[in-house]
Amino acid sequence: MYNANIPSERELPSTAKLIKSTIIAIIIAFFLLIAVVMPAEYGIDPTRIGEAIGLKRMGEIRISLETEAADTAKAEQPSVAIVASEKPTIVENVAITKTDSVTSQNHEITFTLAPDEGTEVKVTMIKGAKVNYIWETNGGKSNFDVHGDSKELKIKYHPYYKGTDSKREGTLEAAFDGGHGWFWRNRTKQSLTITIKTDGEYTDIIRY
Repeated sequence: MYNANIPSERELPSTAKLIKSTIIAIIIAFFLLIAVVMPAEYGIDPTRIGEAIGLKRMGEIRISLETEAADTAKAEQPSVAIVASEKPTIVENVAITKTDSVTSQNHEITFTLAPDEGTEVKVTMIKGAKVNYIWETNGGKSNFDVHGDSKELKIKYHPYYKGTDSKREGTLEAAFDGGHGWFWRNRTKQSLTITIKTDGEYTDIIRY
């Protein structure tokens, strides 16, 4: 009675069938890997099936967000290190301007970023000082992060706001004594030219 459900040798699959089934399973798994997993996870689409069904775009967005998050984290520390070393890069045709007191002044800076290249421009202000600004690209959108820091107050990174755009303007009010400004990252596949104009109460302006 207990052996009634035991299959006979004839009903068991042969070794050849097992091998064939295993090979088919491996082929299907490999196909799913390159047609579904790779486009959705890494934006890599050798079969172009992922692009047709929207998985490639999903993967590209995912990779872009992860990369941008990593770049933002990296941007916080280098920004502080550069301020501490006091070795800024002077923008072409724009000298570093310093005064003994807070006065209203204005500057215009233009620079070009290669794909994936980043840079930042900061003005030194006392708490409550304001600077009017407008920046725009030559067409493409740039990732940007508006923030501040202060070596004296031991503030490494104070966020104001960030996003992606081809043009922004407004007024930046210093939350504390220190450096306040803009970080840009070119995430396009072409070179991107950015021009920023500042007008307000700051003692110097530096591009790092």
